[in-house]
Amino acid sequence: MSGPGLAAGSGTIPSSMLDSSHQPIAVFDSGVGGLTVLHELLVSLPHEDFVYLGDTARFPYGSREPEELRGFAREIADRLLDGGAKLIVVACNSATAAALETLQERLEGVLDVVGVIAPESQLAVEATRNGRIGLLATPTTVRSGAYARAVAAADPHVELTSVPCPDLAPIIQGGFPFDQRVVDTVRSYCAPLREADVDTVILGCTHYPLVAPMLQRTLGRGVHLVSSGAAAARRVEHALGARGLGSDRAGEGDYRFECTGDVEAFRALGTRFLQMPLGDVAHVELGVGAPT
Repeated sequence: MSGPGLAAGSGTIPSSMLDSSHQPIAVFDSGVGGLTVLHELLVSLPHEDFVYLGDTARFPYGSREPEELRGFAREIADRLLDGGAKLIVVACNSATAAALETLQERLEGVLDVVGVIAPESQLAVEATRNGRIGLLATPTTVRSGAYARAVAAADPHVELTSVPCPDLAPIIQGGFPFDQRVVDTVRSYCAPLREADVDTVILGCTHYPLVAPMLQRTLGRGVHLVSSGAAAARRVEHALGARGLGSDRAGEGDYRFECTGDVEAFRALGTRFLQMPLGDVAHVELGVGAPT
């Protein structure tokens, strides 16, 4: 079935998108974690406009089944395309693992869809010195094997130790300040990585950079932490350049926010993730899934 943003039955670019260099880059995540990716995008591409959608009403994604996440992702992508997006960033590791390929196939010839797993895995492979990489991610992401495939594609000789972290993202999303329970949780997830003697750790959830200092202290100062924001920003910049879609604006672009849950909670927590003011946040309604 064609998404509402596609020309019915044709899969061609709608006429409204033919000159889209000044249209926004769209970013979506299950909650506020993707704001760590948006932060890097705002820094790397200051002349671009952005729209961010946080599906906070259906957070967390990390324990959901892949087919359900594919439905969520199709629905969100259709909404963002209808809003004039010129490129979509799936700033959620679980959604990237489950739905990136589906979205790329569905929107081929319409716009590029960038995920966070492949760029982050490439950076980790480039960073490791001893060939042993750790992964901290949600259970859904670990079960998908997406990072294992991406790391192996970048270098088949690298060893990956994956640790599912079922409650870390919800704890972080729950807000600040962090207490001893968070410290103990982080230590328990880092223990297998210390035993495996990894020298590089992939933060396989966009929430995890918020506890990077805690992770660094637990893992040791010699362990390199790799997050998805900078890697995804570089991939977006390359995609825009290849398509000739980069904004030629001289000044700073605008950014705006939508969420499916409580607006005030999103704004309060989101400011800490973005490290910039959020301003107005619009509430949007989404259903329980999207048709195939």
